[in-house]
Amino acid sequence: MTHVQFNNLARLADNDDNVAIATQRIELDTSVNGPNGQFRIPHTILEGHRFVIKPINAGDSLFSWALPFGTAIRDLSPGEYVCNEKILTALAQRNIDFDLPRQANFLDVMLEHQIDTTNFSPGRQVPRNSETETFLGYRRPGRRGVGTRNFIVVLAVTVKSAAFARQIESKYASRNLGKNIDGVIAVTHTEGDGTLSPNNYSLVMRTLAGFMVHPNVGAVQVVDYGDGTFTADHLRQFALDNNYPLDQTLHEFQTIESSNDRALLEASKTIDQWIPIIDKQVRSEEPVENISLALQCGGSDAFSGISGNPLAGSVAKEVIRRGGRANLAETDELIGAESYVLSNVKDLSTAELFLEKIRNFKQYAANHGASAEGNPSGGNNFRGLYNIALKSIGAARKKDPEVRLDAVIDYGAPMTDSGYYFMDSPGNDLESIAGQVASGCNMILFITGNGSITNFPFVPTLKFVTTTGRFEMLSNEMDVNAGRYNDGESMENLSQETFELTTRIASGEKSKGELAGHSQVQLWRNWQQSSPLDPRDVNPIPTDGRPIDVGAGKKRHMSFYGYQSRDGITSDNVGLIMPTSLCSGQVAQLIANQLNVSRKDEPKLARINRYIALVHTEGCGSANSEDLFLNIVSGHLQHQFITHAVLLEHGCERTHNDAIRHDLLSKGVDPTRFDWASVQLDGGLDRVAKKVGEQFRLALDFPIQRATGSIKDLKIGLLTQGSISEIAARALADLIKDLVESGSTIVLPDNASVINSATFMERLFEGKQSWAVNLGYGAHLSSNGCFVMSTPTTSTTEIMTGLGATGVEIILMYTNGIPVASHPLVPVLQFGAEGEHDEKFMDDLDFVLPQLMDNSSEFLIKHIESTIKQQHVPKLHHRGYSNFQVTRGAVGVSL
Repeated sequence: MTHVQFNNLARLADNDDNVAIATQRIELDTSVNGPNGQFRIPHTILEGHRFVIKPINAGDSLFSWALPFGTAIRDLSPGEYVCNEKILTALAQRNIDFDLPRQANFLDVMLEHQIDTTNFSPGRQVPRNSETETFLGYRRPGRRGVGTRNFIVVLAVTVKSAAFARQIESKYASRNLGKNIDGVIAVTHTEGDGTLSPNNYSLVMRTLAGFMVHPNVGAVQVVDYGDGTFTADHLRQFALDNNYPLDQTLHEFQTIESSNDRALLEASKTIDQWIPIIDKQVRSEEPVENISLALQCGGSDAFSGISGNPLAGSVAKEVIRRGGRANLAETDELIGAESYVLSNVKDLSTAELFLEKIRNFKQYAANHGASAEGNPSGGNNFRGLYNIALKSIGAARKKDPEVRLDAVIDYGAPMTDSGYYFMDSPGNDLESIAGQVASGCNMILFITGNGSITNFPFVPTLKFVTTTGRFEMLSNEMDVNAGRYNDGESMENLSQETFELTTRIASGEKSKGELAGHSQVQLWRNWQQSSPLDPRDVNPIPTDGRPIDVGAGKKRHMSFYGYQSRDGITSDNVGLIMPTSLCSGQVAQLIANQLNVSRKDEPKLARINRYIALVHTEGCGSANSEDLFLNIVSGHLQHQFITHAVLLEHGCERTHNDAIRHDLLSKGVDPTRFDWASVQLDGGLDRVAKKVGEQFRLALDFPIQRATGSIKDLKIGLLTQGSISEIAARALADLIKDLVESGSTIVLPDNASVINSATFMERLFEGKQSWAVNLGYGAHLSSNGCFVMSTPTTSTTEIMTGLGATGVEIILMYTNGIPVASHPLVPVLQFGAEGEHDEKFMDDLDFVLPQLMDNSSEFLIKHIESTIKQQHVPKLHHRGYSNFQVTRGAVGVSL
């Protein structure tokens, strides 16, 4: 038996605690000389997990940071592994090499905080420094403040214009813009598509308006198509009505009313005119009072509340001493820490408003059948945060106890005075950061235990990692090693050093994230339930998986030279890097770009036609939509186009690699078909990119087998937008019947606009059967025939994502209006009907269906055939004009 001093393997968050945090893995049968005597460890304990150090009676509270986080189920003895039911379930999904305790030994506790109004006394803010300290920033006109960067931003009003904004960014990616311009950057998001009025309308408007006038923005081009659930006109009016200083911001609203090529030329002309103007803007010496810090954490662990969060709180204190501002957010990650947050608050009304935001968030979650306990991710659990109370108690340490809470604001609402703010937001890191940036934060301090590599496009992010071991693993991605505090460095020295780094970064020195060149934006996503949940919204539509019986069609013939896949002959050959969460998405895209460059010179990599990443916004920071997301992941992994796939986890998400493996096994899919990589555990961006490259090279040791396919191998998605002409209705009905008769497979969404055509329905079914759902959203096809996919969304992008996951190899899209962004994997062949389509967008359509034609089905099949044979590449797909987005359905909600 090994005998070890307590301080060599554990630490207390507070001296009054009755549980300790393991600072390393502690092996079974270790003998510990603890603060209250010697005891034995009866189970191996993971680093960051807790164990008992004082006897705890059944029913008594377990304490960390002197605050309760659970109640003992039975009497607990020193040395026992502290486990609730959730942590045992989470660890069971991981590949660990020791036996876990068989049963939980504590229950979560969540006490609602009550203000003692009788004895309440207002708090005091830290005193202002007498000396004026400065940094180099961009002084903006009027009320806009001082920027730490100088960007030209292309802002997509809705997801419909997101692909267009990214196209503009790519045009300027390699151009020399001048020494005073940090870049032309696209800012895109997931909102504004579909037909339902959004519940998050005011949040989105505040965020986009805040982005427009942000001090780091030298100029902003706002782009949209003039449709969607809100438009540029709504944004302009909102900004004017709420006194956002648009007149002090160089800006333009561009409504796209022409083909993609022409619209890009128009947008580029404006930016070209702006570049010399923006390049004349120079840094000047400005007081530190113009720094506004966003305090944020992600991939938290047990040490976040020990080292990283207190360090960020200390730096914020120094900024506030100098008249600046700090912004704490993530409402659900403060539930359980209310007493600490309100121990120093400006006045009673501010305290009551903070608690009101907590109550409202609980109700918002409850309306969707969720609770804040759904917040801690799999990575949080694995690294020692057992429940929301423990996570919150540590997260609240981003507020130094000497700092007073001065104000409570809504998501994205502007900060006006100096001091310490709380902003209402979900715990989803990226959604929360967007609100903080919209509030005016021009620097982000991001604290991470696991090693999150998150960055925002136009505001620099300093990443603090909580332990030295993780810092050494991810030194190219992390800016600050807060773990030095655990190793014995004083908080005072670390704070001064980090404050100086903050002012240097604010003055133009590049952060590690800026040097890496990747970033993400995500707004607080819409939610569908604004009142208590209706059980009918929870239960998915039952499907039997059998094809629909349609009328008799004509047998058609087709052959193409394709690729032999696991499930048949397919028309393309693609390498997929599949991010398991939003935080690994941009890294996956960078790796795919690198492989597409390398394949030009490497014959082995060239055996694959193209490499793609399916960048999305899910996998963490939400509840009740995980099954939908897992269907999308597994469906695309099994797609016939995919010759080889690598799953890329960030490392701290809910749907980490092990969770995906378990889901694949439950669906009868062998996870060893794929390779696996981790941004965090493989040592950061450069190392994981090298690993993924080698995984593809190894998988491509043998040439890919070619084969001849027939019409029976075709799997086609059909999507319609807008009203359907009579000629198009007849043509589409005949096409479906002919394809089914010929042995093909066709999938339609259950809310396709074509079902509103009586002509289509009568001609398709001929009285045999009515319209009925027989395939789940994103469910992988297992037989041929006609299928109707359940679509718990009205967003065209989300519907196409679901169709892609079913396994279709081409999506035939009918539109009488604006063409849509393609699917990144599956080409979208877009057409209109003669006399019915919008002439403004004619050049973006692949063809037009003639009015007078006897055999319109044959006409459509010939266009499908030329696409399958790659004789024709759909126009917008060829230009990289694509979107990918996973729905959250009726009950998905940000946490």
